[in-house]
Amino acid sequence: MTDLVLTLLGPDRPGLVEVVAGVIAAHGGNWLESRMSHLAGKFAGILRAELPPDKVQPALAALAALESRGLKVIAEAASMNDRGPGDKSMDLELVGLDRPGIVREISQLLAASGVNVEELVTNRTSAPMSGDMLFEARAHVRVPAGIDLASLRASLERLASDLVVEVKLEERR
Repeated sequence: MTDLVLTLLGPDRPGLVEVVAGVIAAHGGNWLESRMSHLAGKFAGILRAELPPDKVQPALAALAALESRGLKVIAEAASMNDRGPGDKSMDLELVGLDRPGIVREISQLLAASGVNVEELVTNRTSAPMSGDMLFEARAHVRVPAGIDLASLRASLERLASDLVVEVKLEERR
């Protein structure tokens, strides 16, 4: 089987997931994992599906044809890039008053440390007592073997202090 990673974007309306699922199923594929959301009136999604190698090209053509129905689909064959020996899977959580630049500053520090962000979920919510906007981020990160975790945590804590946010980095369970 060949793994495909797809991104989807279009005006949100009923039936978009069903249309994509129909193309995958019609070509002997299996829907493996996905993240989909309504964002500012748009339907946005990513998914991974597996298809028989001889069905990949016809499936890609059928997915590309969905653009005529308002759904942009970008698909690429996935390469299996496994983790290095000794890499650690970790969870990073961040909460603080919202302000521009939080994601950029945290991601710069992680990238400079060789840490890969594998999944990132962010949200803004109203603080319970003050009504100020809080920024929340949860990320799954891969820390390469050989990275000094105490030093990484200290760097994150210094940056968190500058950004006036709380940050926590823990090994995944």
